[in-house]
Amino acid sequence: MNEERKIMTEEVDAVAPPPKARVDEAMESAGDKLERKRDYLEGFLSQQPAEAAPGEPGGDVYEGVIAALKEIYDPEIPVNIYDLGLIYGVDVTDGHVVVTMTLTTPHCPVAESMPAEVELRVGAVPGAGDVEVNLVWDPPWDPQLMSDEAKLELGML
Repeated sequence: MNEERKIMTEEVDAVAPPPKARVDEAMESAGDKLERKRDYLEGFLSQQPAEAAPGEPGGDVYEGVIAALKEIYDPEIPVNIYDLGLIYGVDVTDGHVVVTMTLTTPHCPVAESMPAEVELRVGAVPGAGDVEVNLVWDPPWDPQLMSDEAKLELGML
């Protein structure tokens, strides 16, 4: 069953050069090119960036909530709860903020106090009115949910 395969090769003295591109008819002056680019850039440069909605990623309230979550640290692990992967979702609608989170284990010593701290810190963000914290256990937390920064901090990378 050990068949030997052979690749056929052929030696040649020369290969015909490929045809050259013809650009005789496409010649235009440098002034024409510059003028066309100016017209093209004029509309582009006058555009303003679209404003992010307050609750959308990139919006002020959303970014403020993420920054507040990054200031809360797990007492047993020297990493903030956001980079630790404990935050499953942040939804902001007209100042109403819903944070869906978990803990590393249901038997975590801060199971009672951590959601209250999240609610307190997120409620202090300018523009965040009502804050709701949903503590979920499904899907369970897994170390793979940690950010690369957290893994590096804990020596897992």
